[in-house]
Amino acid sequence: MSSESRLKEFGLIFKLLVGIAAGVVIGLFANDAVMEVMVTVKYVIGQLIYYTVPLVVIGFIAPAITRLGHNAHKMLGAGVGLAYLSAAGAATMATIAGYAIIPHLSIATQMEGLQELPKVVFQLNIPPIMSVMTALVTAIIIGIATIWTQAKNFENMLGEFESIMMQVVNRIIIPILPVFIAATFAGLAYEGSLTHQLPVFLEVIVIVLIGHFIWLTVLYTIAAVISKKNPMEVAKHYFPAYLTAVGTMSSAATLPVSLECAGKSEVLCKDTVEFMVPLGATIHLCGSVLTETFFAMTISMMLYGHMPTVGTMALFVGLFGIFAIGAPGVPGGTVMASLGIVVGVLGFDPAGVALLLAVFALQDSFGTACNVTGDGALALMLEGIFNRHGELDKLHLSPEGQDI
Repeated sequence: MSSESRLKEFGLIFKLLVGIAAGVVIGLFANDAVMEVMVTVKYVIGQLIYYTVPLVVIGFIAPAITRLGHNAHKMLGAGVGLAYLSAAGAATMATIAGYAIIPHLSIATQMEGLQELPKVVFQLNIPPIMSVMTALVTAIIIGIATIWTQAKNFENMLGEFESIMMQVVNRIIIPILPVFIAATFAGLAYEGSLTHQLPVFLEVIVIVLIGHFIWLTVLYTIAAVISKKNPMEVAKHYFPAYLTAVGTMSSAATLPVSLECAGKSEVLCKDTVEFMVPLGATIHLCGSVLTETFFAMTISMMLYGHMPTVGTMALFVGLFGIFAIGAPGVPGGTVMASLGIVVGVLGFDPAGVALLLAVFALQDSFGTACNVTGDGALALMLEGIFNRHGELDKLHLSPEGQDI
């Protein structure tokens, strides 16, 4: 990495850390009037960020598919399969850990109430033109159909749209992320999540965080075996994306930074990055799945006096991996998408669901950070499967006559 790129990366990290610190300080000492401003700023910036995410997904995935040519359907199937296996594997590890650890924990059963945040003063509604999942399907269909028809003019247009969205990311989204993160942490500090509720489940959260890093180690180790490349050449660039995910609590909102981080790796080609990273931000939720699985088992013990049976957890894990693929990459997307199986399979009542939502929110940011960082491992796996000898680097020329 050049000294200029390294300086830019550390500059972003510094801004993110300043945003987190400033937000906590503001939240702890601000009055209602100040918090009204912070809540409004977060709302408006969040609207802008989430509006651009579907466009970024289309702008990066569709051109990547056209460049991949006949390899596109193989990479798509492999990417989805790896995302499912990662989520199901993380949930399985959490289940095993839950049976081994939870019976030996002394966990508080009461949570203090939160201070209510002020209402948004000014609402600037900017709804996305489509959902993230719709954008993903649209990008896949457009990319595949472009290859089928060999529509060179449209392929060139997709390339130009990719360049446009890259400028939107670099000139708009990344510069406003520190402000969004500051506003997010101000809200958490003001309502009391950082000072009142966190100690209640500190033991469980620490265990989950350790689980995140264990699973990331597993993923990057597997990626190293598949690709025959040093996984640290990918992982070492992901710290800005990790911090951004902690602040935004959203894989989708972190996508611009994730693309920038993965793009710095010398062992990942451009097409692999622009294909797997947006795809992973949409369907790869290993950290969130691991977290919710362990929390669900803990809450089951707390409220109902027992943990689910092995058969019940096996069914839950298998279905959860599927639901995670379809979950939106927004704050709380995983737990919201899984409420059906939480109630139907685990048998949670409204009190259990409410407690799961509250506790999950306490560390949602770290689960998201694990998701995002894990995307780099999946990209390295795809690199090893499809680009071991640099074949994809030649596909930027978009050879004619290829079909999928």
